[in-house]
Amino acid sequence: MARRGGRPGGDDPPQPSEAIRLDRWLFHARAFKSRTLAADRIAQGGVRVNGAPCRKPGHEVRPGDVVTVAAPSGVRSLRVLAPGLRRGPAAEAQALFQDLDRDDRARDGDGGEPVSPA
Repeated sequence: MARRGGRPGGDDPPQPSEAIRLDRWLFHARAFKSRTLAADRIAQGGVRVNGAPCRKPGHEVRPGDVVTVAAPSGVRSLRVLAPGLRRGPAAEAQALFQDLDRDDRARDGDGGEPVSPA
């Protein structure tokens, strides 16, 4: 006989915990195309968390942590804003972090693009 009401909490979607594995977060934030690539880069020493080198893909990051990534596209510094539930579309991924490099360029008045003489 089936139970009525199901599990406590009804049909609420799962809530993310405050901490998430570093490799999962980098994948959710679209810093890498796969979780394996993220884990490999972390193991090679290409990622820092709060300024300290990190070589463990299972290292937990929380909102407020600063993750510095040496990716093929260049070095990026990202402040963790949320752990994320999945690897979603780009707009969803951008809500997971604050790009500190972009903020620095905007503050300095440099758009990041070289200006060619006219």
